[in-house]
Formats: sequence, structure tokens, C-alpha cells
Amino acid sequence: MSKRKHELDKNYEPENGSMASDMEEMEQLGKQMDKLRTNEELKEDKKQPDPVQYREKDKE
Repeated sequence: MSKRKHELDKNYEPENGSMASDMEEMEQLGKQMDKLRTNEELKEDKKQPDPVQYREKDKE
């Protein structure tokens, strides 16, 4: 680690570059994703859905 807080050393290499470290963790993450509610379901519960990150009109 470098001297600055929250800054990685330029030669730092993570042990595993993927998001899930093994198959078991990947299966758990998949189950969590299956249970995620849609924006419509969140709106029905009067909750704020995630903001739109991409719009078709911005494609051009």
C-alpha cells in the first residue's frame, strides 16, 4: 500500500481479478441477483429505483 490513505501501490496486483473468488460465491451472487426486485416492483413499494445509466437516445 502507498502512504496515502485508500490509494494502492502502483505495483499492486490483486490475488484474484474477478468479482467472485470461487464457484460457490458465484452461485450465491446469482441467487441474490434472482431475488432483486425490478424498478416497477420498487415503485409499487414507494421506493426509489436506481437512476437510468443509459438511454437509447444517447446512443447516437
